[in-house]
Amino acid sequence: MKRAILRRIVQVLGVILPNSFFRGWTGDPQIYQGELKAIVAPILNCYACPSAVVSCPVGSTQHFLAIKAFPYYVLGLVGAVGVLFGRAVCGWVCPFGFLQDLEFKLGRKIKLPHIKLPKWFGYGKFVFLIAFVIIAPIATIQPIIDDDTGQPMTYEDPETGKTKEVFEPGVTWFCKLCPQGALQGGIPQVLINPELKGLLGRNYKMKMIILGVLLIAFLITKRPFCRGMCPLGAFLGLFNGISLLQFHVDSSKCNECRLCTYDCPTEHDIYKSPAGHECIRCGNCLDACRRGAVSVNTIFVSQKESPIETPETA
Repeated sequence: MKRAILRRIVQVLGVILPNSFFRGWTGDPQIYQGELKAIVAPILNCYACPSAVVSCPVGSTQHFLAIKAFPYYVLGLVGAVGVLFGRAVCGWVCPFGFLQDLEFKLGRKIKLPHIKLPKWFGYGKFVFLIAFVIIAPIATIQPIIDDDTGQPMTYEDPETGKTKEVFEPGVTWFCKLCPQGALQGGIPQVLINPELKGLLGRNYKMKMIILGVLLIAFLITKRPFCRGMCPLGAFLGLFNGISLLQFHVDSSKCNECRLCTYDCPTEHDIYKSPAGHECIRCGNCLDACRRGAVSVNTIFVSQKESPIETPETA
């Protein structure tokens, strides 16, 4: 119970701290551009939110790829978080994950049906990561053609002396579809600046439809976006098996009652795969297991050794 309360407090802070430029809601300026914006937070938090003081790693990655630059800083920072904690930021910090938790809890209170997603749905987030975040920005880069010669325009790089093509940056397609971007950036910006309504096009409408469908889905399904659509979750999930923070399941104590799965925000069978990419390290399974089979420790401690924390020691 103490862990659950602490997690909720951290989740609330995960909403407030990355979005603490409250003056942005006055429309002056529309978007914070201070020094903190150079920081990439390892959560899904839209750059265009009026109060956002940090940048989104997904949007930043697309931006660099779209201009033919490798996102060393973004991947290094998010990768470091993954090496330390795996997907723990998904379960403890991410504001969009918090929204899904709250909505599903509301759905239970008003007695809406609970629709369980098939296990294969979880691989969808890797499709979004590869297709929309990596391939799309690179594939849509277009050279600018010289009207006189009919050839791609070029220039000489003053630093290297090499001849380079002039090009139109690629399209950051995931940002155009991102429901968190619609909720945090698209809607608030239009509310603050009504003159933008005349500039809204097909992409904005598509974004709103995706957001609307997901907001309904959140009421009846546990974290569908995190499980099947989030490219950041896909990337961080790759580190679950090698991260410093590890969950262990003692098979001699586990009777596969599935209480851990029932309480899991992603309905992950941790007793089958403690380091699976769906585990968001929230710790619900530690409280759910009545046999004390689930424990948390570091990767340097074997499963048979004494754990740092079990339900009895929490």
